[in-house]
Amino acid sequence: MKTKKISLRICKKGHKYSKSSDCPVCPICEAEHKPESGFLSLLSAPARRALEGNGITSLNRLSEFSEKEILKFHGLGRASLPVLNKALKGVKLSFRK
Repeated sequence: MKTKKISLRICKKGHKYSKSSDCPVCPICEAEHKPESGFLSLLSAPARRALEGNGITSLNRLSEFSEKEILKFHGLGRASLPVLNKALKGVKLSFRK
């Protein structure tokens, strides 16, 4: 059984944190960046970054994409689709067909 090597890191803002993966994201900075409301606040950090990185910060913009296109974004998986569908339905929108 492989054991993961945990390394101590310091981000650009000076936060100290431990990581066992190659992911460069500081969990402290990420927590500070998480929105308190809106559909993006309901998603995991990787899914939120995937949408934001592709310019999707509103439900209107999200509705311009199909589910298939959204799933191609790195960091966004099938588990996010029910959350996104519910948010879109709440404002009478849907994914593009």
